[in-house]
Amino acid sequence: MNIKPLGDRVVVKVSEVEEQKTKSGLFVPDTAKEKPQEAEVLAVGPGPLNDKGERVPMDVAVGDKIIFSKYGGMEIKLADETVLILSERDILAKIV
Repeated sequence: MNIKPLGDRVVVKVSEVEEQKTKSGLFVPDTAKEKPQEAEVLAVGPGPLNDKGERVPMDVAVGDKIIFSKYGGMEIKLADETVLILSERDILAKIV
């Protein structure tokens, strides 16, 4: 991947949602499914600047599994995969 996020931005790959089936055997279409909120961090920006102009280190690193705000970020397509660019404030937790 050839993308470097700026500031407090993070590039993540959203976890795939498994195909869902109701108890009666009907398949739930993608448009009716809830948006996934779990992802893996692929790239991290250098961090935001504080009032003194110094970089504040990011709380996440490449490879971390995270939970993010349901409608946070911007989805983009890179080569053959779709990724999400989030602000660090859209990240709610790390999965440990």
